[in-house]
Amino acid sequence: MPLLLSFAALFLSIIFLQLGTGGVAPLDALSGVALGFSKAEIGILGSAHFFGFFIGCWWAPRLVGTVGHSRAFAAFTAAGTIGIIAHMMMVDPRAWAALRVLTGLCVAGCYTVIEAWLHGRASNEMRGRAMGVYRIVDTTGSLLAQLVIGVLSPAAYFSYNLLAILCCAALLPVTISRAEQPGMPPAPRLRPMLAWARSPLASLGVVVSGITSAAFRMVGPVYGIEVGLSADRIALFLAAYVVGGALAQLPVGWLADRFDRRHVLIAGSVAATAACALTVAASGLGTVAIFAAAALFGAATLPVYSISSAHAHDFADSSERVELTAALMFLYAIGAIASPLVASALIEAYGPAAMFALIAVAHLALVVFGLVRMRARPAPEDRTSYVYTPRTSFLIGRLLRRPRRGDR
Repeated sequence: MPLLLSFAALFLSIIFLQLGTGGVAPLDALSGVALGFSKAEIGILGSAHFFGFFIGCWWAPRLVGTVGHSRAFAAFTAAGTIGIIAHMMMVDPRAWAALRVLTGLCVAGCYTVIEAWLHGRASNEMRGRAMGVYRIVDTTGSLLAQLVIGVLSPAAYFSYNLLAILCCAALLPVTISRAEQPGMPPAPRLRPMLAWARSPLASLGVVVSGITSAAFRMVGPVYGIEVGLSADRIALFLAAYVVGGALAQLPVGWLADRFDRRHVLIAGSVAATAACALTVAASGLGTVAIFAAAALFGAATLPVYSISSAHAHDFADSSERVELTAALMFLYAIGAIASPLVASALIEAYGPAAMFALIAVAHLALVVFGLVRMRARPAPEDRTSYVYTPRTSFLIGRLLRRPRRGDR
């Protein structure tokens, strides 16, 4: 407990960081609609965020190793604050895309600092408890970030200023903390083909997860507007997605540890495809039905990344785990960079249901590929434990312990 309390500053910074940066994506989508941006231009904003996120994942460990944890955290937070507060000073989709690169850079950089700090301070005996609290704090912050959109007016100075203040507030707990800064762990080498070599199915799974999550988070508000939701209800629509995904982690993890993970992954993608159809069908059945469908959609889709990651780690040895985690995140970013732009263009051309058609096609491709891969080799007998895997920084692999099931 004393050590967990020593992490309080980091956890408080995560809450502020999520409230500030996590609210930008839906607010940008709503503001873009209010300002007359095209749907393709709104999609570019989401893609720009994940482009900045990838740059931050790659660059942050090197910056922290050069200037230290607190200074690097301050630099990344400043970039995020500039990226938020300058929105209403330059009302242009191209300028906003550049600003969203800064917010993506901020998210990846700040999480790199926080996870490096946790890695250096958490002993092996209490690492699991620290990670449990970390996941709860991160999920809570993400949920609150979606809800805060319901009280902010689109395309308003006050709205962006408030988010910038919350992002800037993330500086305070870390920079005034008296906790000793740990050494920086070595940055993992980025070897994307390592993931494909260990598991082609897991590689495609994380790409599909990136396509799904980025499309829904970045373009979901546009879908909500198209089906008649108000701004406050769009906030609840996005929050229902987060809650559904969080509640599904425990039962999905139980299934993934007891059955062939390929079966669980294929079943999850079938459920995701059905959830896409259900969400589209629910658009004409009232607000409650739309929220329930969003929760089911989150429950079916959010665990796909963690299942895929666990399946890839089943074929890796302990020396490869950190680099494998980084490789999987790289593939996730590839899907996440592309999907908001594609989803928004499809909505503009074919209507709101087209976004879920894109997601459904991606999951159907994963189902077919999974069935093919099941014929290629048997499931491993000695498997790692299922772990809910956040997509936060390349250093997350150093925090996630994946013992073999026989080692527990």
